[in-house]
Amino acid sequence: MSSEETTPADFVVTERRGNDRRHRTDRREREIPVVTDRRAGQDRRQLGERRRQVDPTTCEKDYSDEEIIFMKAMDQYKRANRRPFPTWSEVLEVLRSLGYRKTEEATILPGNQETAAVQA
Repeated sequence: MSSEETTPADFVVTERRGNDRRHRTDRREREIPVVTDRRAGQDRRQLGERRRQVDPTTCEKDYSDEEIIFMKAMDQYKRANRRPFPTWSEVLEVLRSLGYRKTEEATILPGNQETAAVQA
């Protein structure tokens, strides 16, 4: 191999006048008919109604009337205050607004009875 065939490692091409892609017609500027122009984002923003509504029929569990009232109250609170994930203090506010008050002493929490016995 001769030294003419190899290029130095610090050799950099600074001018590329041959194949400039910027002078081609831009495919985004072509008028191609589409059903909905999704680039504007207007349709997406106007819908705004994702799957946030409480729908007891989407779950296998049969909710009691109290549970449905609580879920709807929480949904209304989250929408009105734009809080998708309310704090526990906010959940307690919603419960109090529904009329719930502490009237008796606390009982064992529902769930695993073994851990409840250890906590007592």
